[in-house]
Amino acid sequence: MGRIIVNLDVEMAKRKMSLGELAERVDLTPANLSILKTGKAKAIRFSTLEAICRELGCQPGDILEYRND
Repeated sequence: MGRIIVNLDVEMAKRKMSLGELAERVDLTPANLSILKTGKAKAIRFSTLEAICRELGCQPGDILEYRND
């Protein structure tokens, strides 16, 4: 069974951006962004993904990865 891996922490580290700073820029609470960052989120809105990609200057595939274990 495969799973989706969230690499948000990697992309944030590349840009030296804190969770709080990104949360403010994409208009999310730090708690909700943390749930996404840790891979515990069950879903993500495209508008949220767009905002994250805009602020980090990356592609959705840089943040989300599929692994078939």
